[in-house]
Amino acid sequence: MERRVHLAVGVFLVLGILALGYLSVKLGRVSFLGGGGYIVLVDFPSVGGLKPGSTVEIAGVEVGRVESIGLVDYQARVALRMDPEVTLQEDVIASIKTKGLIGEKFVRISPGGSDKSIPPGGRIREVEAPVDFEELLSKYIFGKV
Repeated sequence: MERRVHLAVGVFLVLGILALGYLSVKLGRVSFLGGGGYIVLVDFPSVGGLKPGSTVEIAGVEVGRVESIGLVDYQARVALRMDPEVTLQEDVIASIKTKGLIGEKFVRISPGGSDKSIPPGGRIREVEAPVDFEELLSKYIFGKV
């Protein structure tokens, strides 16, 4: 009888750990072995608080994630992992926006009208730098607006 209770507790514990692992991977959107989709590069003058793992959105719909951020020629090179079913035109505009007043940063892509598309590993050429609220606020306070 005691052995059956120990076995039931052990099975319950293993199932609980597996469920917790599954949920953390799904909710955390962790991808193993590079994940799906393709990489597109964007060079921003400043990322202004953007972090790897941030979302990429088109028209408010999540279509990718920020894979990595690095420094190339004094500009921030951002690698975006895009969903495989999303095709980006050559003239799309990438901008860094904030959700809410002091919310998290994300990359918004405004669609273009070109017939040509950006290949995997290609670059988005048109960017909008993020608004620096601290700089804007200091200009307002010290009367330089």
